[in-house]
This record gives sequence, C-alpha cells and structure tokens, in this order.
Amino acid sequence: MKVGKNFHHLLKCATQIASMVYYKHTQIGYLMLSVTLTVFVFFVWLQIAARAEPPSVDSGTNFAVTAIMALILFVLVSFATLTTSIDKNFIRIKFGFGIFRKKFSLADIISVKVVKNHWYYGWGIRIWFWPYMWIYNISGFDAVEIRMRNGKIYRIGTDAPHEFESAIKRAMCT
Repeated sequence: MKVGKNFHHLLKCATQIASMVYYKHTQIGYLMLSVTLTVFVFFVWLQIAARAEPPSVDSGTNFAVTAIMALILFVLVSFATLTTSIDKNFIRIKFGFGIFRKKFSLADIISVKVVKNHWYYGWGIRIWFWPYMWIYNISGFDAVEIRMRNGKIYRIGTDAPHEFESAIKRAMCT
C-alpha cells in the first residue's frame, strides 16, 4: 500500500519536472492594442448611430453586422500579446488567448541566432518566400531565427532577443 503511494508521488514529481518551464516571456503589442481600442470606439459609435435612427425596415442594428464586429475585435485582441516559453522539450509560442499557437521541438533545432526583421516583413503570422520562412511577430523588428533539421526557418519576434536566444541554447544543452 505504501509503495503504491510513493510510486504515484514519484510519478507526479517526474511529470512536474518534465513540464518545468525554463523561460517564459510575454511581449505586449501596444500598437495592436491602440488599433483595437480605435476599432472598438468606432464600432460603438456605429451601434449608437444605428440605434438612433427613426424606426423603419432598414434601421437599427443588424445581428450579422454586430457578430462580424465582435469577430473582428476578438481577432485583434488575439494578436495583442505574444508569449514565448521554453520547457524541457519544446519552444512554445502563443498569441493572445492561445487560439493561434505553435510549438517547436528542441531536438529538431540545428541553429539559433538573433536577427532583425525588415520593416516590410510585417507583423502577425506571416510566410515569406525569399528566403522561405515563417514569421511570428507582434511588434518591433527584433527576432530569434531558428533553423530546423527539415530545412524550415522560423523567426519569432521578441523584445528580449538575446535572453530568448540564450534560453533556447541552454534548453538545447539539457
């Protein structure tokens, strides 16, 4: 009986150690928050204006328009932050609430380096064709580029590129 309890305790501890986070950082996209607030104020104004019209067949708010407005705001808020974390096996990135997320196996990474993105690479989730790579970014131009064994290149935007790069290198060595 006691052996079973000890085994379960050891198993629980091993699981906690395996999922231990070595690095975690959240970057806030202040420009995206400003755009979201501006769009929200505009949508509120549209709703107020629509309700203020004299009653007729075409007046008032439309459910489809309101739903589309809510969807637009949800997507904008989803790209307001980018959280990067590193555990024993993976680099994980998550935009906002986590609807848009990705993970990269540390075992598959062959190189890591700090880079500067060009202004025309843009922000958000992007695919770039020359050189062929995926870009995940919410603000600024600093990023960490990771190259995978399968030849794919990813750039992860961050406002702390040197800390992120050294955390990846430390995690790859463990």
